Amino acid sequence: MGSLKTFLFASVLAVTSSPSLAQARMIDPMIDRADPVVMFAICAGRLSALMEHQWMFDGPASEQTALQRAHMIDMLDAVRAPNSGREVLAMRIEAKMAQAALLTRATFNADPRDKTRAARLALQRVRECTGVLLS
Repeated sequence: MGSLKTFLFASVLAVTSSPSLAQARMIDPMIDRADPVVMFAICAGRLSALMEHQWMFDGPASEQTALQRAHMIDMLDAVRAPNSGREVLAMRIEAKMAQAALLTRATFNADPRDKTRAARLALQRVRECTGVLLS
């Protein structure tokens, strides 16, 4: 294996085996408000996915979501440890991908029941996040 491939493999392994990321995977369906770093990281990821989804389907709503996302990132930056950037980014990306998958199911699914279920869950997860913002 080339040195670049070895480095990338080790980097991915280090990030995916992080305790914070494992914790975030278990918490994602329902945010644990006891750990603000995990909560804000997951919410920043979810809001990023929603904002990008809205760019395609509801442009004006994306502006409000962008503001909420910015506030969430500000709160995350205020509470995270200075050396936790990789773990926090990994949590944000994983939450973003999970939310994007829900939004995709809610938009393009051929099964009406699953489409409705995905839409409800996507909305519930975003409301968990926006509920911690003041406005």
